[in-house]
Amino acid sequence: MRIRRNLLLSWEILAAHKLRTLLSVMGIIIGVAAVVLIVSMGRGAEERILGRIRTMGTNLVIVRAGQVRLIAGRQRQMNTVRTLLPSDAWAIAEECPSVASAAAAIDRNMPVKWGAGSIVTRVVGMNEEGFRIRNITTPSGHPFDSQEERAARRVAVLGHTVARDLFGDADPLGLQVRIRRVPFEVIGVAAPKGVDVNGRDQDDVIFVPLRTAMRRLFNVTYIQAIYVQARDAQASKLAEEEARNLLRQRHRLRDKPDDFTIQNQVTLLETEREMSRSMALLISSVAATSLLVGGIGILAVMLISVRQRRREIGLRRAVGALRRDIRNQFLAEAGLIAGAGGVLGVTLGVCAALAMSGLGYWEAVISWPAGAVAFVFSVSLGMVFGIYPAMRAAHLEPIQALRAE
Repeated sequence: MRIRRNLLLSWEILAAHKLRTLLSVMGIIIGVAAVVLIVSMGRGAEERILGRIRTMGTNLVIVRAGQVRLIAGRQRQMNTVRTLLPSDAWAIAEECPSVASAAAAIDRNMPVKWGAGSIVTRVVGMNEEGFRIRNITTPSGHPFDSQEERAARRVAVLGHTVARDLFGDADPLGLQVRIRRVPFEVIGVAAPKGVDVNGRDQDDVIFVPLRTAMRRLFNVTYIQAIYVQARDAQASKLAEEEARNLLRQRHRLRDKPDDFTIQNQVTLLETEREMSRSMALLISSVAATSLLVGGIGILAVMLISVRQRRREIGLRRAVGALRRDIRNQFLAEAGLIAGAGGVLGVTLGVCAALAMSGLGYWEAVISWPAGAVAFVFSVSLGMVFGIYPAMRAAHLEPIQALRAE
């Protein structure tokens, strides 16, 4: 009953001094809103990146010829290596127990024409298994099969971006495009996949049979990549080791360094998660600093309030109020200020995140646990910073307080 009375009295006092209450609560509002907004945007970015990785398969292991490094945020092959062969892909699929299937691939940027239209896009020569391993579906038409690949047929599956740029709204199935002046029949259009983790448009591509690409377009005997599908996500680490050991043996490397680079999607997923969490934690710590500033603001305002209300404190003590009653009164006011700031901050942060997501500036995933933690932290912080003013008010002597002007 006494707690309820203290809370009602605190609310009446805070409502009577609206400007002072608003100034004291602003720091908490900004801090909590920043935490909710930043964590929500961070989770949205994390989900977007992880979604792009998952579109390629979580049990995918990619073997690339030569050494691949990350330069300016994109993967770059440092040199041309001709030791990776289509037979290596077949050997990995047959001799590695943890591997379900493997597909060889090679790609280059080439001019593509249809009618009066012309574009430069990435042409990928790939085995039939590559469509299944890389989760590429063809809602329009169909992918090429093993017979077309063995016969080096001139057939092509267009990426969504290529189909749009060359044909617009027209149906490209059955029509012929020219890749480096070689005619190819369009037999399918791949479903859109968006950009990958390197920022490259996965739909700006044309898929052709591997043997056709190697003989009629690129005139090479080597490949650039092998897409390896592990039996499951748990077996991807073992599949990576088995593929590495087999390739080193087939390439007779012995004491030499690898002439290939292996990238594991599971490892990439874990790395991206750790980076996202570290960034969210770093930015949230900056937002927590603004909460600390808000707590200091509550401390300053409550000290001013104690000074202005000395006569009120003295009068209450003179009519029988105990020190703990005065202390609890000021603690309740600090808690109400921090609680109101927390509620308004969570509301503002959620609205800002939804607004930015709705306007298309950034994808947001609302983090309600982060909002709850920020609210509890703000209330706790307000109570902590309210202890000193409350104790100071409680220890005022009644006679001295009543003499105050």
